[in-house]
Amino acid sequence: MAYDFIGLCNDVNKRLNEVALTTTNFATTEGYYSFVKDSVNAAIRHINQEEFEWPWNHVEEEQTLTAGVSRYTYPSDAKTINFNTFRIKRSATLGNGTERLKPLQYEEYLEKYIDQEYDTNTSNRGIPEYIVRTPSREFILVPEPDKAYELVFEYYQLGYDMELHNDIPALPEPYRHIIVNGAMYYVYQFRSDTQMAQLSKEMFEQGVKYLRSQHINRTEYIRDRRVHF
Repeated sequence: MAYDFIGLCNDVNKRLNEVALTTTNFATTEGYYSFVKDSVNAAIRHINQEEFEWPWNHVEEEQTLTAGVSRYTYPSDAKTINFNTFRIKRSATLGNGTERLKPLQYEEYLEKYIDQEYDTNTSNRGIPEYIVRTPSREFILVPEPDKAYELVFEYYQLGYDMELHNDIPALPEPYRHIIVNGAMYYVYQFRSDTQMAQLSKEMFEQGVKYLRSQHINRTEYIRDRRVHF
């Protein structure tokens, strides 16, 4: 069975011995079948809300800067941005190399560099050296760019609900059973089957725990920098 929205819904239908949905009737479902679709999305939302940095939600973004503009808004789907990943991309056209930006505290920016937002003197612009996280889902570049540099950074997105029958979830296919277990929890609640809902919930939570152990938990280590002769 294909790994897409309709495939996941039919995984649930198969477990409950219900008639499978088709590409013809998928968009017009009602009642139980509509709830199955909601349950699949709810299970995925639950997984995404368990951690900020699931690897399948990782995005590398490229943004063209505008000369003289220092403030930029977050991508609309950004959950959390890694401010240690900002860099200016090498460009033979603009004559710059790759430059990694150093994070700067917002309070320090206000103390030392805030005047750049009001100063119209173009001689103060250049290749950005610092990146500032603001309290308002914006970031600031210091100094203001003097050219249309390519800014590269990485973030983790919020995730998305599936709508079309052939929409594909961000989670890798080997974890489809975890999504289905989560959906089964909601469907059994819909059917007032408390015992099976509780069992599905336990299986779902164990699956999320497994995902966390595989993709989030890390063993920290210290590198030995001693010089041996």
